[in-house]
Amino acid sequence: MSGIGRPLLELDHVERMFGGSWLGRLGGDNVVRAVDDVTLSIAAGEAFGIVGESGSGKTTVGRMIVRLLDPTAGAIRFEGQDITRLRGGALLAYRRSVQMVFQNPYLSLNPRRRVRDMLLDAYRIHHLASGRDAEERVAALMEMVGLRRTMLDRYPHEFSSGQRQRIGIARALSVEPRLIVADEPVSALDVSVQAQVLNLLRGLQEELGLTVVFISHDLRAVSFLCSRVAVLYLGQVMEVAPRRALVERAAHPYTQALMGSMPSLAPGSGITREVIRGDIADQQPPPGGCVFAPRCELRRRLGDPDRCLTERPWPRELSEGHAVACHFADAEARPDTDARPEATGAAAGPTTPTTPTMVGISDPTRVPAVTSTGATT
Repeated sequence: MSGIGRPLLELDHVERMFGGSWLGRLGGDNVVRAVDDVTLSIAAGEAFGIVGESGSGKTTVGRMIVRLLDPTAGAIRFEGQDITRLRGGALLAYRRSVQMVFQNPYLSLNPRRRVRDMLLDAYRIHHLASGRDAEERVAALMEMVGLRRTMLDRYPHEFSSGQRQRIGIARALSVEPRLIVADEPVSALDVSVQAQVLNLLRGLQEELGLTVVFISHDLRAVSFLCSRVAVLYLGQVMEVAPRRALVERAAHPYTQALMGSMPSLAPGSGITREVIRGDIADQQPPPGGCVFAPRCELRRRLGDPDRCLTERPWPRELSEGHAVACHFADAEARPDTDARPEATGAAAGPTTPTTPTMVGISDPTRVPAVTSTGATT
């Protein structure tokens, strides 16, 4: 784990299975491997992106990090402590340190309760503040996310989708967490509102020194906010790289296909672009082989080598901080060997941040900034 010392969050060979009985799982009957041997390390203060199609296991990873789900196997460590073993008061303390922003801002808020009461809950549960002090804190939270304190007595249905998502962010910030898992926080919003929320998240992350795990299917949003990105497919890590390396030198065929499937706004480019054949649920992955093999264009170009169907590729470094799980990606630049990664082998430390760019735009510009009143600039 070069460059960051001890990571804040580690996922060590984490798995999560659904379906079947416990006895059936031993035999592999009717089991869905939503997360399959995922190993990642995330540094304090880092914005780390997780991308992939629907069904790739992104949300399941996020829910395990915040302990809404428990892993079937493996360990999740926060500051070196295995959080899967926490119970009672220790688990409550962990949940103060790690919060989640959910995808649907309407379903994640109680329609029967005012915003003021929902935000005050955190202070009561964690014994952080009471009375006038708590009231002042929730008012300050509203202003921090670009909403007026006079809105505190409204119900969720009285807000727009973007405003509801800001309330969700305020609720996550209320306990002063060290890490926030943002699960598709802008996918349900209009494009202009997405830009405002992305700017808000980026500003809060930099101002408060938050560690952010940003889950999305939108590579442009991820590349704007995050310094490193992991690409998931059917529960497995395909590639982990610094943002710029992923955008400019994507090595895995799946990552390349995701990048190529994004429409370009460059004049004269039209809509011609590479797409991934089939759907993530169309093909049955080969047992023991690469899960992407049935849809892999590189494998077809190479004449369908048997190795892709019989041997699972484990993530290995092509360059510092850039790991890829493919037998044939950049084969001439690395040894032709496979090794199961250790806890820190699938993800190296973040590189020096570079100016964020929006992928797929020929002349990248910043996302419009958002003011305290919610207006764009």
